Amino acid sequence: MQELLTVVTYPVVWLICSYLLKMESGLAKLLISLTAAVLVYVLYGIWQSQKEKHKEN
Repeated sequence: MQELLTVVTYPVVWLICSYLLKMESGLAKLLISLTAAVLVYVLYGIWQSQKEKHKEN
């Protein structure tokens, strides 16, 4: 699930940058999209970790 959300986040953010924010720079779109995808991956991992800790207690 974590990887799927990461894969979906990248093109969604790319499209948001392209069409809603009208960004022209490919490098900027790439960096923003990759950052968002990594952030989703990390946040989901933290959330899963916290969820497992609460199950143990």
